Amino acid sequence: MAEGKRPTLDVEDRPERGTRAAKRLRREGYVPGVVYGGKSGDCTSFKVNALTLRHVLVDGSALIDLKVGGKTRPVIVKDQHQHPVRDELLHIDLLEVRLDEKIQTQVNVHLEGAEEAPGIKEGGVLEHITHQLNIEALPTDIPDGIHVDVSGLEIAATMHLSEVAAPQGVTFLDDPEDTIIATVVVPTEVEEPEIEEETELVGEDGEPIEGAEAEAGAEGDTGEEAEQRGEAAAEEAGDSE
Repeated sequence: MAEGKRPTLDVEDRPERGTRAAKRLRREGYVPGVVYGGKSGDCTSFKVNALTLRHVLVDGSALIDLKVGGKTRPVIVKDQHQHPVRDELLHIDLLEVRLDEKIQTQVNVHLEGAEEAPGIKEGGVLEHITHQLNIEALPTDIPDGIHVDVSGLEIAATMHLSEVAAPQGVTFLDDPEDTIIATVVVPTEVEEPEIEEETELVGEDGEPIEGAEAEAGAEGDTGEEAEQRGEAAAEEAGDSE
């Protein structure tokens, strides 16, 4: 990114330290932070207006001009600490860089053209596998993100890093064949459970068992017990007549 087009972030020195001071700063609308690096190798603590910081981060620039203590320093975002529940930035770490030295960092991967992919039109599901890539580049050549065109993916197709062209001045550090960017998965069909039909009891001669004998068989009686139950039922029927 050409100098002059980079976003500028104005911050203030932060002499306060500790958890209690950090909580007070957040209540006042600030985000505490630290910038590392520089010629001396020292770190500088700062505080920045939360809304100002959000606007700079949303801009998406990889390289930022940080104004602190009367000096402007080119920095990149080293780490961000988010609240586990609320959409709130709790702390930010920045790294000062030299514009004439290559550095290693991570950039986000953005998939484009998914709605045009033949595999998606056939009912496939796009799975975004790798969300960040490790790269090496001059700070001025670090892209805002790696934009990958997946509009040509067929169903059951897999795209590897080897199929992605690196932006000018950027070197991919991840394994090009082992790193999967995205894949189109064939949707699985859910089989309906089979409904068990009521089975019919069959005797030794292959004929269906009916009446008391069938009832006895269902209750687990032996053949002799079933026969006795049947005779008893017949006697009771005769007595009633």
